[in-house]
Amino acid sequence: MEPQRRGETVGLETRSGYQALVEAPFPEPRCLLGIRIADRSLTGIDYLFSQGGPLPPRTSLAALVVKQLQGYFADPGYRFHLPIQVCGTPFQRRVWAALREIPPGRTRTYGALAAALESSPRAVGNACRANPLPLVVPCHRVVSASGLGGYDGRTAGRNISIKRWLLDHEAV
Repeated sequence: MEPQRRGETVGLETRSGYQALVEAPFPEPRCLLGIRIADRSLTGIDYLFSQGGPLPPRTSLAALVVKQLQGYFADPGYRFHLPIQVCGTPFQRRVWAALREIPPGRTRTYGALAAALESSPRAVGNACRANPLPLVVPCHRVVSASGLGGYDGRTAGRNISIKRWLLDHEAV
C-alpha cells in the first residue's frame, strides 16, 4: 500500500491497508491512528481524520502496538518497546534516533538538536516532518526557540492542536 500522508482524511476503501486503526484522545476533529506493519516491524503510524471507527488489530504485532499506544495515552512517561523499521536517508535516521533520546516531559529546540547533529535547524525540521512513526519517534518534543514550531509541516490547525495536546499530556 502506498503510505498515507499523515493528517489526511481516509476513506473506507483505504482501511484495508492498515493492520489496526485505534482511536486517539486528541482534540477535535476525531482522529484515528493507522498502524502499518511490514516484515514483523512497525513501519508507520498515520493520523487519519475519518468518519469510520476503529479497526481491531489484524496481527499480534498490531495488537502490541495498540496496547503500547494505549499505555502511552494512559501514562505520558510510558516508553515504547517495539520492533521498528524506518526508511529514510542516513541523516533522517540520525535525527529520528536523536528524537528517541528525548525523554517524555522534555523538549529540545530545532537549533539545539541541529547543533548536536552538526546540521541546520531547517534540516532537522524536514527530518521531523518525514518521521513515519509519530509518538514512537517523538518529533512532537522538538520545538522552536520562540514557541511550538511546526508539526508535520504545519504551523496551525489540527496538527498543532495535536502537538499541543501531546506536550500538555507530557506536562511540558
